[in-house]
Amino acid sequence: MPKPHRILIATDGSPSAQAALQTAVRVPWPASARARALVARTSWLPADADWLTDPAEARAALEKTFEPVVDAARRTLATRWPNSNILIVDAAPRDAIPGEAARFKASLIVLGWRGHGAFRRLLADSVSRSVAAKAECAVLVVRVAPKAVRRIVLAFDGCPFAERALDFLASLEPRRGSRVVLVNVVEPAHMPHSLARFPSSIRAPLRRQYTELKHRRQAMAQTLLDAAAARLKSAGWSVQTEVRIGDPLTNLLDAVKQHHADLLVLGARASAGLEHALLGSVAAGALDRSPVAVLLAR
Repeated sequence: MPKPHRILIATDGSPSAQAALQTAVRVPWPASARARALVARTSWLPADADWLTDPAEARAALEKTFEPVVDAARRTLATRWPNSNILIVDAAPRDAIPGEAARFKASLIVLGWRGHGAFRRLLADSVSRSVAAKAECAVLVVRVAPKAVRRIVLAFDGCPFAERALDFLASLEPRRGSRVVLVNVVEPAHMPHSLARFPSSIRAPLRRQYTELKHRRQAMAQTLLDAAAARLKSAGWSVQTEVRIGDPLTNLLDAVKQHHADLLVLGARASAGLEHALLGSVAAGALDRSPVAVLLAR
């Protein structure tokens, strides 16, 4: 990350938003990092609310409901950034958050997640998923705040998006005891069932070639992990590498559980169609099923 981090934290006072604020201040940011909180409130009253006795008074009363949200955000941010500011905008959150991130030149958006499963994902948490789709920077989605951000699982397969996730972690300043587990999941290549129809003189060489291919793929995966581990170690992280075989999402969630991770990090494409493109993908599955916060790096 060539420039200092700028972190935009979206909050609406909900438990998941409060967890997002708490998580943001616990990430091991370098001293140059700056943060801003955003309260996006969609106006509950139309501009031509003539049917009200005193529309201005009604709007003022509604605005007071946001004061505790602003105060809570200010107190939380002050533990890490005493001079941070709180921005209040009257706009729909799904538009206001990516827009303000672009103006602020944010390197990360932090927000809460309330979705569980397909039905609630489509209804209750459309804002979080929409922001993850529209944002041009990394997005950290939090359901429950960890006590600290020290144990991290990073999905790494060497693609450009995984490299950006690696760049993000390398830009942080890990504290004592901080560790990254680099996981490269190799999906198994299945031998065709029709192979059984061939004579043994043909089957045996094909099986050997299959075994050699499997070993080469695992060796290549380990080589990628070793190079990535060297970079993180130079940034101060303790690093462990794992090559796993099977379904990517299942293996990543297993790694999160086995290593008691505080955060799952993976790369994700940034495009207008991401909200639909991610459905069924590893990133979408991680958002829906991960028990810990998920950082989508771009």
